[in-house]
Amino acid sequence: MLRPRKKYTVYDLQKLKGTRCLTHIHVKSPEEAAAAEEAGVDLMSCSFDSMEAQLRLPRIIEAAPNSFISVATPHGMASAEEAIRVSFKALEMGASSVYCSASTSIIEKMCNEKIPVVGHLGMIPRHVTWTNYRAIGKTVNEAKLLYDQMKELEKAGAYAAEFEVIPQQLATYLSSQTTMLLMSLGSGTGCDTQFLFSNDILGDYDERLPRHAKAYRNFSSENQRLQNERIAAFTEYIRDVKEGNFPDESNLINMDEELLQEAISRIEDTQ
Repeated sequence: MLRPRKKYTVYDLQKLKGTRCLTHIHVKSPEEAAAAEEAGVDLMSCSFDSMEAQLRLPRIIEAAPNSFISVATPHGMASAEEAIRVSFKALEMGASSVYCSASTSIIEKMCNEKIPVVGHLGMIPRHVTWTNYRAIGKTVNEAKLLYDQMKELEKAGAYAAEFEVIPQQLATYLSSQTTMLLMSLGSGTGCDTQFLFSNDILGDYDERLPRHAKAYRNFSSENQRLQNERIAAFTEYIRDVKEGNFPDESNLINMDEELLQEAISRIEDTQ
């Protein structure tokens, strides 16, 4: 392990604002969570927006018991009450905080219940019908709007905000204008955390990475190699069955011949 583990609190993170850039990975499995903690990553996040993700969360928490882990709540929660209910469920399961891209009116009510909330500013994938996939804040009007949205989120009580695909110079300036932790996803080095998805770091997909991401491994090729091995193994099994080579004697269970005949006789006597 690269650093002594102390599970951060929101209080700890707020004290760290402006002192150094924290590492931050979105993980998708207990194995990745365990690896991230062992490597010494500062913060993690994971999904909580489906039944499968909710069932997986306790295993992720167990795999990285000393890590601060935020969870992404489902998009489209219909009310503040639903958002509060889902958030408390996540916190009771061991999450350290919740990510929510809902309106500030909903986030404010969540924060009033002392739920640690991470908001989202900039290019928000769930809202791209309004913006397209592009950098946000490259014009004066957009930069001012980002500032206003950031202050609204701060006033609502969020302790942090994901800053996605914002010009680095603007992101650095905005980080100096808020008490919130700003989590840079493609927004340069002037924020409080440097956020990447494990999929990108590990090179899970055989496709072009987003400009702001970097692959440190090529799991796509390894996954394809394993898939080819699966196909080969299944093909060999099918061939062995068709040719009578499986099962062979080493795979079979034998019965004493006399006992077999006795059993057959008894069965036939009852027919």
